[in-house]
Amino acid sequence: MRIKRSFQIYLFFLIAAALGSCKNKKEVDVSNIELDLKIERFDKDLAKVSSVNLIEKVPSLQKKYGAFYDDFMSEMLGVGNTSDTTYYKNLRTVINNTDYRALQASVAEKFNDLSSTEEKLRDAFKHVKYYFPGQKIPRVISFFSGFAVQVPVGDNYIGIGLDMFLGADSKFYPALRESIPLYISRRFTPDNITPRVIEAFVREDMFPEPDTDHSFLDRMIYNGKILFLMSSFMPGVPDSTIIGYTSDQQKWIETYEADVWGYFLQENLLYETDYMKVQKYLSEAPFTPGLGTGNESAPKLGLFTGWQIVKNYMERNPNVTLQQLMADTKYQEILNRSHYKPK
Repeated sequence: MRIKRSFQIYLFFLIAAALGSCKNKKEVDVSNIELDLKIERFDKDLAKVSSVNLIEKVPSLQKKYGAFYDDFMSEMLGVGNTSDTTYYKNLRTVINNTDYRALQASVAEKFNDLSSTEEKLRDAFKHVKYYFPGQKIPRVISFFSGFAVQVPVGDNYIGIGLDMFLGADSKFYPALRESIPLYISRRFTPDNITPRVIEAFVREDMFPEPDTDHSFLDRMIYNGKILFLMSSFMPGVPDSTIIGYTSDQQKWIETYEADVWGYFLQENLLYETDYMKVQKYLSEAPFTPGLGTGNESAPKLGLFTGWQIVKNYMERNPNVTLQQLMADTKYQEILNRSHYKPK
């Protein structure tokens, strides 16, 4: 299987609204960077396939999309292995399904034109090339799979599952409550496409989490570096969009940042290596259990704190490049040199 990760599990950086601060972000000129990035519309090409012309159309579609096509059929749509034509029968059943055709129509109506998204992605990937000139940029391919996966990363491609960006009010999402909670699905909006693609690319292609990162501090600063990198690639995107906070969550963490840091220190969590004891500070959730009154606390407090540590570190060490930052795994030294002391 070529797909590196079903990025449906990475829901750290979604957003309900474009909120938060863009201040102190470094703006760089990427206008001279040449990048001919296009979103390849597999969703539209597949829509041209019917029971009548399937045998005629499918071979050329497979040739055009290569590894993505194979992964889509076998891993995302789940109709079978593409090494022979026995999967045609299952594919024919799927494309004739009433629910499938209803979803296809909804995606086609919502995303007839992706030029605006394409421009945002092009700008973000130009920033990638600015900071990392040798980085290879993958094909970007749009599709829909019946809510199987949102942003898959595979062999020289990154996919955009358009059915998982239809908008918070999509008629399809209420039926998915058992597998996709409301606090997640309400963030499946078109504005999240670029942040989600960049997140997938950064986490899966560029800087996967090292197996050696075991302590809470390791995980905090690794994730803080990822957030800082995403922000550098998308300088016009608010911080709350990068991390995926609502307005109330953003206000909460701005009010209680120092208290959260004090709590981590008081509970001796920085060097904790038992993931079960710290996972609630790292994972997507509607709030952080045990902190704040009621259910008003912000989630992902470890990610937010790591991000602030990295921000402080980079502000205090302006000669450190992004490449040097991402290569540095001396997390304790980054913390020490950040002088992070929120008030």
